[in-house]
Amino acid sequence: MKIHTIGGYDEVGKNLTALEIREDIIVFDCGIYLPAAIDLQESERNPTSQLLRNAGALPDETFLLKNKNKVRAFLITHAHLDHVGAVHHFAYKFPNAPIFGTPFTIEILKSLMQDSKQQLKNKLISIQPGDSVMIKGANTSYKAEFLNMTHSTIQSTMIALYTSEGIVVYANDYKLDNTPIMGAPPNYEKFRKLAKQGIKVAIIDCLYADTDRKTNSEKIARAMVEESLLTVDHGKNGIIISTFSSHIARLKSIVEFSNKLNREVIFMGRSLAKYTNAAKKVGQCPFEKDIRIATYTNQLKSSLKRVEKDRGKYVVVCTGHQGEDGSILDRLVKNKLHFNFKSGDSVIFSSKVIPAPVNISHRAEMDKKLKQKDVRIFDEVHVSGHGGREDLRDLLNLLKPQHFIPSHGGFDKTMPAMNLAKEMGYQQDKTAHLCKNGTIIELR
Repeated sequence: MKIHTIGGYDEVGKNLTALEIREDIIVFDCGIYLPAAIDLQESERNPTSQLLRNAGALPDETFLLKNKNKVRAFLITHAHLDHVGAVHHFAYKFPNAPIFGTPFTIEILKSLMQDSKQQLKNKLISIQPGDSVMIKGANTSYKAEFLNMTHSTIQSTMIALYTSEGIVVYANDYKLDNTPIMGAPPNYEKFRKLAKQGIKVAIIDCLYADTDRKTNSEKIARAMVEESLLTVDHGKNGIIISTFSSHIARLKSIVEFSNKLNREVIFMGRSLAKYTNAAKKVGQCPFEKDIRIATYTNQLKSSLKRVEKDRGKYVVVCTGHQGEDGSILDRLVKNKLHFNFKSGDSVIFSSKVIPAPVNISHRAEMDKKLKQKDVRIFDEVHVSGHGGREDLRDLLNLLKPQHFIPSHGGFDKTMPAMNLAKEMGYQQDKTAHLCKNGTIIELR
C-alpha cells in the first residue's frame, strides 16, 4: 500500500491524495488552490484548465498520468472548492474512472462543469451519507463507505476504504459537532466499529490542530447570528450579511432570524445562487420559499433600488467577506452598485478572514472604507468547520489508526498535529508521517 500525497500538503487547498495498491489507484478529493484561482480570475473570468494549471491552482497530475490505466475512481468528500473544484479540470484525462460524491457535492460539480462549459465522460455517481459503493479494480473490488461527518457545508463525509492491506480512512475535512443545524451528527458508532476492525491508516484534516480548543457546534454560530440580528436595535437601517455561499446551515439561520425581524431576505450574486440552487435540487434548502435570489445585473439593480428606497424592510445576503475584488460587498462598498451605505447601517460578517496575506489586506481595506461611512461592523459571527487540537485527539482516540497522516496544509499546520500524535504514543516516520506534496508513504 502506497499513499501519494499529491496536493494539500504544502498549502491550504488543492487537496488530492492517491492510494496505490498493486494495479489500482483510488483518488481522494480533487480540489483547487483558491488564492491562485482568484488571482487568475481577476484577468480571466472563466480561465481554462491549462491557465489554472500554469498558475499552480490545480494538483500536480504527473504521477496519475504516468499510471493512467490504473486510476479506478475519484472519491470526493464534500462540496468545498478546495476538495471538488479541480475535478472537471482533471478527471477528463481518466474517463474510465467514475466520480463518487454525495448528492449535493455532485450537483456542485455539475454546476462547475456548466460554468466552465466542460463535459466529463466519467460517470457521476451520487452516494447518500451513510451508504457505500463497490469500486472495481484490476483483480479485486474495494468497498468505499461515505460516513456522515459534520463540517461547514451539508452532506460532508469521511470515507472508509476497505482493501486487502487494511482499511484506509480519509477525514478531510471534519469537525465533531453533536448538535448540527442541518444533517446528523458524526457516526460515532461506525467509527468505533472501524476501530475494532482495525484501521491501517487515517489521513486527517489538521488545519486548526495548533489551536487549543474543541471547535464549537454550529448551534453556537446560530446563537451568534440571533444575537447580531435580534438583540441589536437596527431600527430602519440597512442590514448586509456576508457569509460562505456553501454554508447552507448558516444561511438557514440567517433567513430564519431575518424573518423574525419581518424583513425580506435577498441573496445576491452567482455564488450564492449556485449553492442555493444545488441545495434545492437535492431537497436540502428548507428556506427556499423565504428568499429572493438576484444574480444578473438587472436583478441586482432593481433589488438594490428597492433596498435603497426602504432599507428597513430587507436583509441583503451576499459574498465578499474576504474583501475579494469584484464581490458584491466589495462593489457595494466602492459605490459601484445601486446602493449607498448610510450612517447606522450594519454589515455582519458571519465568517472569519482566511489567514492568507491577500485576504487580510483586502479585508482591512474594506473595513476601513466601511468605518469611513459610519457603518456598524459585526465581525466573526462564526464558528469554524474544522476541528481543533482536542477534536483531533478525540478522533484519533475513536479511530485508533495504526498509522496517521496529518493533512490540509504545510508543516505549519501539520507539525502541531504530529506533536499531538507523539504525545499519544505515535512515532514520527514510523507510525505518524509528515508529508509534502509529492511524498510517497509505503505501508507494510
